[in-house]
Amino acid sequence: MTITKELGGSAPIELTPKDFKGLADPDWCPGCGDFGVLNALQRSCAEMGIQPHSILTVSGIGCSSNFPGYFNSYGMHTLHGRALAVAGGAKLANHELTVIVTGGDGDGYGIGGNHFTHTARRNVDLTYLVMNNQIYGLTTGQISPTSSVGMKTKSTPFGSVETPLNPLTSAIMNGATFVARGYSGDPRHLSDIMKQAIQHKGFSLIDILSPCVTFNRDNDHSFFKQRVNKLEDANHDTSDWKAACELAMEWGDKIFTGVFFQREGASTLEQQEPVLRDGGPLIKQMNPLTKEQGSKIINALM
Repeated sequence: MTITKELGGSAPIELTPKDFKGLADPDWCPGCGDFGVLNALQRSCAEMGIQPHSILTVSGIGCSSNFPGYFNSYGMHTLHGRALAVAGGAKLANHELTVIVTGGDGDGYGIGGNHFTHTARRNVDLTYLVMNNQIYGLTTGQISPTSSVGMKTKSTPFGSVETPLNPLTSAIMNGATFVARGYSGDPRHLSDIMKQAIQHKGFSLIDILSPCVTFNRDNDHSFFKQRVNKLEDANHDTSDWKAACELAMEWGDKIFTGVFFQREGASTLEQQEPVLRDGGPLIKQMNPLTKEQGSKIINALM
């Protein structure tokens, strides 16, 4: 499917998923769930008619965090657990950008857990795609914050004794205004969720079940395919946060995917900040720093 969009009054530009293919080819393991996530985002942006130059993708560290190199947009590969902090700064500097943050469960919920909490409560207008494979893949197979109790890994040879974190209920309780779960094995459904998340004004989390075929043999594609159920078929009211939390806590014969919670009309951080609300993006505002002021700041940081 293609969509056209006017760009600065010029002739319509036709977009396809191929327009969002990065210069580098993914080096993920064959069968990795992250391929489905990349495919879904390329499809989403093409169908929405978002120009690559108006998108910024930001990542932390991990297998999934190589994402910006594989996706055609502005991109930043940042520090472990710090992707949301960097992305938040970029959004405040130019809130006309579509900012998409990508990473994994260890990067986002472990090392970056503090930023996850505060980005949600501030309701920064970002879309956060977390490829949740329930293990540390890049460091070759240790438990992550979302690993199941009893899971045997290199770091837990007798089975994990830790209660896994629930990112969906955490996001809802911390103030996120769009909370969803997708499955990389169903890229069409995932693409639809992505479009809703990107269009939403506020902090959007999509926790994506993205199996690691190398180091997590417990939660592979066969595990999810017989358990995944779409929330659309359950007539779920996405404005009901209590019901959303109850459904998000189900992890057994049924694992739900779709939009769990959405709150419209909540002010984003950039809408509440008077300087941004009244003056527009910082990069377009008049009266920038003088040369002397800029040099003073740079010298202080050196």
